[in-house]
Amino acid sequence: MSHRLIVVLDNQRPPPEGGTTNLARRSFFSQVAGGIYGTALASLLARDLYANDSPRARPPSDLSPRRPHFDPKARAVIHLYMNGGPSQMDLFDPKPKLDELHGTQHFKEIAGEIENLRDAGSIMRSPYKFAQHGQSGMWVSDVMPHIARRVDDIALVRSMYTTNLTHEPAIYLIHTGKMGPGRPSIGSWVTYGLGSENQNLPAYVVLDDPLGLPINGVENWQSGFLPPVFQGTRFKSTGSPVLNLHPDVARPEAVVALEQDLIARLDAAHKGKRPGNPRLDARIASYELAARMQFAASDALDLSKETQGTLDIYGVGKQPTDSYGRRCLIARRLVERGVRFVQLFINQQIWDNHTGLAADLKAACDRTDLPIAGLLQDLKQRGLFDSTLIVWGGEFGRLPIAQLPKDKDEKKAGRDHNKNAMCTWFAGAGIKAGTVHGTTDDLGFAAVENKVSVPDWHATILHLLGLHYEELFIEQNGLRERLTGVNPARVVKEILA
Repeated sequence: MSHRLIVVLDNQRPPPEGGTTNLARRSFFSQVAGGIYGTALASLLARDLYANDSPRARPPSDLSPRRPHFDPKARAVIHLYMNGGPSQMDLFDPKPKLDELHGTQHFKEIAGEIENLRDAGSIMRSPYKFAQHGQSGMWVSDVMPHIARRVDDIALVRSMYTTNLTHEPAIYLIHTGKMGPGRPSIGSWVTYGLGSENQNLPAYVVLDDPLGLPINGVENWQSGFLPPVFQGTRFKSTGSPVLNLHPDVARPEAVVALEQDLIARLDAAHKGKRPGNPRLDARIASYELAARMQFAASDALDLSKETQGTLDIYGVGKQPTDSYGRRCLIARRLVERGVRFVQLFINQQIWDNHTGLAADLKAACDRTDLPIAGLLQDLKQRGLFDSTLIVWGGEFGRLPIAQLPKDKDEKKAGRDHNKNAMCTWFAGAGIKAGTVHGTTDDLGFAAVENKVSVPDWHATILHLLGLHYEELFIEQNGLRERLTGVNPARVVKEILA
């Protein structure tokens, strides 16, 4: 219920003898402005002033749930980020022309796209075999046998492209919409727009690889100029999910409750003297969340509660799938508990196959193929598939010509970066399953039909969450900053159900 302060100001009647003075407007405001009445008045007037504002008129600085712009298809996102740039013509986009032209020179035609001409070789066919799968007849290579059995659950985009072929700026672009540091990641934008359904867990969780951080490190999940509370929170997939989450010595619950109440009061007093400080707000919110997480986080990451059958479909307990399988399973447990955005990373760049493509690309698939297929299966059997958006892809694709190692051994050849064509796929909430969207040229070098840009990709993810990419913004230095920036963007409606 709205609280309103009603002040009766009367300039007309003189005060009765011995009575109370009816203050003139100027006298009233001059007297209350410097005292406690002024504070109360300012507070109540501020409430009235912003009472009818939209949620995005004043930037939110907490994780309370917020209404989307329109009815969403998805309530959560699992982003399977494939660091390094998976090769489209070796996974999802077969090119018979590569077989026909294998060994012929072609690098002059695409010289501007090659980082080092001295390492460039001839046209290179795929070392893998392709086949059609499912009722959709989608083409998948034999290094992804498990995802091949789930193709009728996904919508494949073959015509995505980007604008930079260097890892760092291309990764920034995928995650933040700009080719440089300092901007909010897509997970931060989503939680800024929607908040969280679970106040006992972070809204935006990052499951990075225990073997090491990806390129650009923690900047991949930064909040940029959004309030710090929207930054991604790293969870460990083994051991304690968050360091120092539990106290060293157990204490009675009543003592803990009294301590937390006292801390909350002290925090409130400290915060009250320092209004408008988002870093302080975020720090206090983080400590409060940490206290609530002591049970919730441990429960969410406790895989001992899963059946052996569930562990098996993710490849948990087996190599080389154990690590990635654990993270995929944890992602399911997190969205099941209301976490809004979960992001999975692979250490370094396992998809960056400049050399040794035949062995190394297969090794990357061996680590991820079974766990990802298991995630799709598990979400479906638990009734979470229709409310969760799953997104797969990297920062760019690869070239159709060989990149040779220093010894020029063609058996060890790989592929260089390619910004003109890449594959990505969507599954789950609001997706037209079994769809293939867009095409590339005969060599797989460039997207040519129904092209999808990075801003289009962002706009589509936001749309499925009920957010309009132009209406999700924050005022920054007089500009309305958005995930898609000022770039033209469109929702890829062809892949939507």
